[in-house]
Amino acid sequence: MTQTPSLPAAARIGRVALRIADLDELTDFYRTVVGLSVLSRSETEATLGVDGTPLLVLQADTDATPRDPAQAGLFHTAFLVPSRAALGAALERVRAAGALEGASDHDVSEALYLTDPEGNGVEIYRDKPADVWPRADDGSIRMRTLPLDLDTIAAAFDGAADAPADTTVGHVHLETTDLDAARSFYADTLGLRVQMAGQGALFTSIGGYHHHVGVNAWNGRSEPAGGQGLEWFEFVVPDESTIVDLREVLSATEIDDGIELTDPDEIGIHLRVA
Repeated sequence: MTQTPSLPAAARIGRVALRIADLDELTDFYRTVVGLSVLSRSETEATLGVDGTPLLVLQADTDATPRDPAQAGLFHTAFLVPSRAALGAALERVRAAGALEGASDHDVSEALYLTDPEGNGVEIYRDKPADVWPRADDGSIRMRTLPLDLDTIAAAFDGAADAPADTTVGHVHLETTDLDAARSFYADTLGLRVQMAGQGALFTSIGGYHHHVGVNAWNGRSEPAGGQGLEWFEFVVPDESTIVDLREVLSATEIDDGIELTDPDEIGIHLRVA
């Protein structure tokens, strides 16, 4: 039975951290194609975001091996832009780089799909108004994968060169070795609501959103996460008392700006105060 939710309705996804090999190449990709700004940079790490807000941390580690095809990890990081005009600007950048791999209308959102130079999946999307999201009788979200009219998206392009200031990481989508274990962790332990489940995938959220964490078993991963790729992602919570409560419930480890735990696939999860 699902426990009382551990994460409050005001929680959201914060930063995503990737362990990578080529810091220059990956920084350039997320700057010019995704449209993020470089907020800080050292020889081994770059933080990118919008309007001073960090969204992505790139950690260079030349000793890390490439992610094995059997390993769990990242399916994609999903950057949420605030409007169709912003999605049109993203489409312009992605097409200019020759990076567009797919595009879908999910009833709740319009999404572009691409892959960074080291094989990490990326989604750039905009939400449709929440009052038109299809819902089941119990209030959960129904999503489909339909063709996206790219001509309509392109026509909305407003000439902006970069992602707008209110861009966020809307969700992360993971690849798991065990969908039942992932459901137990994200729904029963962290308290996210299961919005959709079936066909080898699970979509969970906080506060009625269509999904903050997606998990799938489509590619038959059989080993824990490791090597290059997703290092951790974070939930941002509204106050310190939430962190104190979660530390008790989750038996988490303290880190500099919050607490840390791992999911059943050894993917790191950080929690910090906004």
